[in-house]
Amino acid sequence: MRILFGDFALDRGSRQLLRAGEDVRLGPKTLDLLDLLLSQQPRALSKSHIRDRLWPRTFVADSNLTSLVTELRTALGDDARRPRFIRTVYGFGYAFCGTVQDDAEKAASSPARSGLLRLLYQGRVVVLEEGENLLGRAGEAVAGIDSPTVSRRHARVLVSDGKATLEDLGSRNGTYLRGERIKVPSALLDGDEIRIGRVFITFRSFPEAGPTETEADL
Repeated sequence: MRILFGDFALDRGSRQLLRAGEDVRLGPKTLDLLDLLLSQQPRALSKSHIRDRLWPRTFVADSNLTSLVTELRTALGDDARRPRFIRTVYGFGYAFCGTVQDDAEKAASSPARSGLLRLLYQGRVVVLEEGENLLGRAGEAVAGIDSPTVSRRHARVLVSDGKATLEDLGSRNGTYLRGERIKVPSALLDGDEIRIGRVFITFRSFPEAGPTETEADL
């Protein structure tokens, strides 16, 4: 089963943390820590409870747990002062504070769409969801783009009723659609070229497949 949060997925079967389908490397204990916090969220777990689960019948210093939390936050792009995923409960322990779904819940809650909307860039494919789809270097971005020319929250694609709109979020280097810098939200059409910083993205809209025709229908 996969546990979904932000643009991450924890696959418990394969013991992998994935971000937008790509493997995020974590040490075994750090992966165990993430799994533990997710399984108990939003409950706060004491440091002693976490140590007992991760290092049973073994004495370890607080610094070992602190190092794991730091590694986990780095992998998730999380900020201890403004956490999206890992919250410090001062004088006690830690808690997972993000929104969590499993695959089954996501499939059941996903609204019906008239088509499949995607972004193609750097050999990757990102399926756009209903609502806001953030583009940038921030951890919550659906298209996490590691480029110094791209702002953390550079632009967003808003999806509603099978249609998509591109909007710049006050980025330093601008958002371009069909070669023109946009200043207001702009509708996206199939095949449109988007540029944020120096990164080029193609928007694709695929109509939902209809029923298969029989030879008698032809």
